[in-house]
Amino acid sequence: MFVKILLTVIFLVVLVGVGVLSRKQANSVDGFVLGGRSVGPWLSAFAYGTSYFSAVVFVGYAGQFGWKYGMSSTWIGVGNAVIGSLLAWLVLGRRTKLMTQHIESRTMPDFFGTRFRSQNLRVVASIIAFVFLIPYTAGVYKGISTLFEMGFGIPYEYCVILMAFLTALYVILGGYRATAMNDFIQGVIMLFGIVTIIAAVLAQKGGLASALEQMAAIPADDNPAVNGQLADIWGPDPWNLLGVVVLTSLGTWGLPQMVGKFYSITDESAIKRGTIISTIFAFVVAGGCYFLGGFGRLFGMPPTLPNGRLDFDSIVPSMLSSLPDILIALVVLLVLSASMSTLASLVLTSSSTMTLDLIYRDKKSLEGEVNSGEIDDEVSQKVEKRKVIVMRVLIVFFIVISLMIALNPPTFIAQLPSYVHRSADGYFVGCFGWCFLGSIHAGSLLEGCDKGGCLGMLHLGRGHHRCEHASGQSYFANQLRCHCHGGRIRGCGACELDHS
Repeated sequence: MFVKILLTVIFLVVLVGVGVLSRKQANSVDGFVLGGRSVGPWLSAFAYGTSYFSAVVFVGYAGQFGWKYGMSSTWIGVGNAVIGSLLAWLVLGRRTKLMTQHIESRTMPDFFGTRFRSQNLRVVASIIAFVFLIPYTAGVYKGISTLFEMGFGIPYEYCVILMAFLTALYVILGGYRATAMNDFIQGVIMLFGIVTIIAAVLAQKGGLASALEQMAAIPADDNPAVNGQLADIWGPDPWNLLGVVVLTSLGTWGLPQMVGKFYSITDESAIKRGTIISTIFAFVVAGGCYFLGGFGRLFGMPPTLPNGRLDFDSIVPSMLSSLPDILIALVVLLVLSASMSTLASLVLTSSSTMTLDLIYRDKKSLEGEVNSGEIDDEVSQKVEKRKVIVMRVLIVFFIVISLMIALNPPTFIAQLPSYVHRSADGYFVGCFGWCFLGSIHAGSLLEGCDKGGCLGMLHLGRGHHRCEHASGQSYFANQLRCHCHGGRIRGCGACELDHS
């Protein structure tokens, strides 16, 4: 226990220390939100990867899809690396960097408003971000509860309050620069942790070859007379597996906290290196998580919840429960890293969007500050400092609201994570898809795109979501839900908040 506590305390002290050291670079809006647009490839790539893969992937999705698809669930991690990371960087990275720097936009709604000269579009996009990212933030906390309680015996409530407080502290102190530096530290822990844990878990089953033989002996769910499907490279249900790959990989293309990483990267050469680094990171972390989850059936049947459904959130913890203290400590740090990095990215995105796109859409000076009808450099600096103060206050506000939702989830909270993916992604992917359509076919980023097209794609995404919501059917979204609830259409976001 002493080792676990010591390593955790050192880890948390380092994170806060990075925030303190970065505070001088967070006095302006560009410094606080974008790190001065001078963040290197390693920090940017790790910030993208750690924001992508939260503890929900390690605890929820890995156990859930590993149980359903066996070893073939590893393809989900491969898809996340190729589609969610490599293609996202290749298609969006350079274009987003150049366009946002050219028009001096700091947030995704700001980009839409400036690019298409529409303040209404900017306001609508910022409201979408605010409405959907808050419950998304609340869903991050659930991923740490089971493993943290297993490692320390501390109740879930104390875990999330501590995590929220320390995350808010270093984000408020150092802004995006502190977040990116801590993401790098947390990413290193995630890389080392997943590789070490896979090796330790496989050692419990006699090594990789022995574990695969045991998996091959397990009967298939749909046909108990057939063995080997769970150890097969394509698994028992390849087409539904493909749907999961697409859903979990393409969603990142439309989330503002992910696309925002391209705003702050240094230059084009850094984007090229960041593409490689981010892809390798995703292969190891995502591929490793799902590969680990694929062996879940070797550790027994998960417990049944009071509602009669299997508790998939318990699969990965049961695989790790017999590990020595030093490895349990590593697991706790891995889960904390995944959760805190995602939480920091979400609250920073939410606060900057609310401040810059709703509260301070234009420079606002106080009465008596402006002489001769113009805002001089001194007044402009005062306005910038006020914006930073407002963003810091809103970070506290967003953290508190998401914490309240996580600790006292309403009945609809179980449906929010899936609702977020189906709604927010639909809006933002639609807008971005139209914006880059002209550039991909015409070879220019500033031609072939107009406000009407952007609004049309926005409403198309909105209409698609409404049709799904009205019918209660969504093929891709249901892949994230039906396995947890016996095929019933009920959102749980891979058991993020439904199993407390």
